[in-house]
Amino acid sequence: MTTTENVPGIVFERLVPWFSEHVEPVPSLSAKVIGHGRSNITYRLEHGDKAWVLRRPPLSHVLPTAHDMKREFRVISALEPAGLPVPHAMALCEDPDVIGAQFYIMSFVDGMVPSDPVAFGAKFPESDRRRIGENLIDTLVALHAVDPAKVGLSDFGKPAGFIERQVRRFAGQIEQHTKREFPELRELARRLQAALPSESGAFTIVHGDYRIDNCVLGDDGRIAAILDWEMATLGDPLTDVGLIYMYWADAESGSQTGVASNSVTGQPSFLSRREAIARYAQKSGRDLSNLDFYVVLAHFKLAVIVEGIYARFLEGGTVGTGFETTGAQAQALARSGLNIADRSPVPALHG
Repeated sequence: MTTTENVPGIVFERLVPWFSEHVEPVPSLSAKVIGHGRSNITYRLEHGDKAWVLRRPPLSHVLPTAHDMKREFRVISALEPAGLPVPHAMALCEDPDVIGAQFYIMSFVDGMVPSDPVAFGAKFPESDRRRIGENLIDTLVALHAVDPAKVGLSDFGKPAGFIERQVRRFAGQIEQHTKREFPELRELARRLQAALPSESGAFTIVHGDYRIDNCVLGDDGRIAAILDWEMATLGDPLTDVGLIYMYWADAESGSQTGVASNSVTGQPSFLSRREAIARYAQKSGRDLSNLDFYVVLAHFKLAVIVEGIYARFLEGGTVGTGFETTGAQAQALARSGLNIADRSPVPALHG
């Protein structure tokens, strides 16, 4: 691939000079889309035997305050010196004239993004899998233990009122995202508003989409890099716990949402969901008695996000394949969230 070939979202004629000035002098670059590609778009850039990663917003249907490349760049820049496994942030471009949007460059981290259960099972034997699950939880505990002020992120978000704003914000996005009748989303929003927990004041850096297939695993099975920081902020750490609970599947609990990371965590000898949540509680010292609220919230938020991706697909604003199924995925997520709410010991979630 040369600098003259067409890659959606990349303008090589302007990118190469910028890249040469801010990252490394190169006469040309090639690019290909990697990763999930369901929201912000990730490209692997190459020249010779060298590789980098470029992250930019989607090509259309971008909501105000969403897909902020500067926030992603800032959080990984802050967390690397704190010892968290993140890619090395190299350069941020806030000039939309270069490729049509803000973007940033980070290091390419070698390893496996464990989204394919067959490939995961072939690479990591059963003797490794429990340790991989423990490391996934322990890394989340380590993230939540970082003092935002000590890494320059004390103003990274507005933690007071975080949960109420999350529910209100995503409820407000239903109208912007949805191109069809979707009463389940509105019902979830109503129930969550009725069940809002009282704030503990224990605010931390929140990843916002922490799961095994948003990580790169090294050959030893340890997390080499946490990816996809577009939803990171300061807030209630239990939102991350509710989300990873949603994605986790095992022989005890089965799959609730049908997403790829469920299949990976459901491999034989992997840490069970129950064990994972118990490990987080023990390592972090946090009370998880109201976890159902956060699990339902995770389903609601992801359903809204996936519905937005479906809307972008209908408008021709996505890059890659598989987007035609996202509408059905959003409906499955919303229905699963309602089922959990109906069975919850939290009365306010019952509707």
